[in-house]
Amino acid sequence: MTSRRLSFASFLTLGLLAALGCFLVLKATPEGLGLSDDSIAYIAGARSLLAGDGYRAAWLESNKPVTHFPPAFSGTLALIGLTGANPINAARLLNAALFGINAALLGLLGWRAAKSSLAGIVLAALVVVNASLLRVHAVAMSEPLFLFFSLIAFLLFAFYFDFGKPAWLLAAGLASSLAYLTRYSGLALAATFALTLILLNETWKKRLSSAALFLAGFLSPALAWGLRNRLVAGNATNRTFVWHPVTPETLRQGLRTFSEFLVPVEEWRRELFRTPQIFTVFAVLVLLAILLWILVNGLRRFFKPSMPMPEAIGFTNGLYIFGYLASTLFSISLFDASTPLKVRILAPLYLPLMLLLVCAGTWMWKNFSLIGRAAIVLLTVYIFSVSITGQARAVTELSKGGQGYASFKWYDSKVIAYLKTLPADAPIYTNEPGAVYLYLGRGCRVLPERVDPVTGLAWDNFDAGIASVRDDVLAGRAALAVFDAAADADFDLLTSGLPLAFKGGGGAVFYASP
Repeated sequence: MTSRRLSFASFLTLGLLAALGCFLVLKATPEGLGLSDDSIAYIAGARSLLAGDGYRAAWLESNKPVTHFPPAFSGTLALIGLTGANPINAARLLNAALFGINAALLGLLGWRAAKSSLAGIVLAALVVVNASLLRVHAVAMSEPLFLFFSLIAFLLFAFYFDFGKPAWLLAAGLASSLAYLTRYSGLALAATFALTLILLNETWKKRLSSAALFLAGFLSPALAWGLRNRLVAGNATNRTFVWHPVTPETLRQGLRTFSEFLVPVEEWRRELFRTPQIFTVFAVLVLLAILLWILVNGLRRFFKPSMPMPEAIGFTNGLYIFGYLASTLFSISLFDASTPLKVRILAPLYLPLMLLLVCAGTWMWKNFSLIGRAAIVLLTVYIFSVSITGQARAVTELSKGGQGYASFKWYDSKVIAYLKTLPADAPIYTNEPGAVYLYLGRGCRVLPERVDPVTGLAWDNFDAGIASVRDDVLAGRAALAVFDAAADADFDLLTSGLPLAFKGGGGAVFYASP
């Protein structure tokens, strides 16, 4: 087969894998994507944009400008919504398409990094059969779009080193900025590329000029967004600088999440996790190996520019693993204590890990004997067998019903049904504003909390907030809807003596008609 025909066949295979990935997400979400509080925030933001009101927190009665969530995901849903599509349906189509596209993009990166089309195809296939990554794309969240912009940025950055044209670097900066405007952790991507330019370029003139050009592409949209936030809300990202170090439980949660990625068959994972040190040692060894490779190649090139250039895609992906990890732990410790180390947070690490795994396998294939190659084949078959089993189970599980607020628990909620009978102008206090907005289309008032989940600090106005809620309900100025009342530790404090209008389905509504 000629080189041209081989390339065409490889691109065609990547396209077929992308189509399969899209199909799997659609198959797994017949009732729509899973919906969480953050999902509702993005969907409400898209609806607000479509209504011409700007990017606002439409799920809350205050309807203030949004700064906590960057705008790219809601903006993309709004763009699709211009065709008449509901943002909820738009999110499903977008994430399904992105699962396939992201698999193909990572395959292209692997192809270029390993200089093997087969390596790229194997890498794309690994993404398509990965249950953790499927679950990320099966929820209406910003991570799939973040992965897309990140992969585009890696590809454009590689083009700069391949062709040397400044336009590729400017484009990589813009793509990195779009990743930042999708998730603020995109800042780690920009830092990775800037540091790579310093380490790998030959002269200080080229190091500084290339970094400046990249940052010009990155900073323009990012600073514009920050300026908008300052003007409309008085803050850049709605984060407060407070020291709340990462807890051991958060780290254990991250280790559990990582174990689900490594062992997608739950019975096996649960049995292995009885000895969590297995996963700890594995993670440490992998990170140390990547760190050693980065340090040796990066520092050698920095101090001796005459040394060969390390492969740019693998180098930047390896460096990004540490940049993203540091960024995430830094954010949890200083800005947002509520960030969970669940799959959506760790997913940006999985793609570079998979890429480096396939690149390492390709290198070993080229340098090992027949026995070594046989071992690589057996390991590859084993990984695919386990992954396909886990993926089949994930698709079956997800397809049984909606996840989160999209589940029948909320669709058939008796409390939601009763709230629909209230006057349209009656304000509603609730512990589930996302659900009420989703099914009633009304912004709500949030209940006071004892502890700020973001800073981890106690609110000093909790008692006053409770008193204000009670006064409004007793005076008939507002309704109070409590879902899952048995799990609310302050339920009695909040509701004692209030007029009960409805009770059922594990919740209650308190309301006095004016």
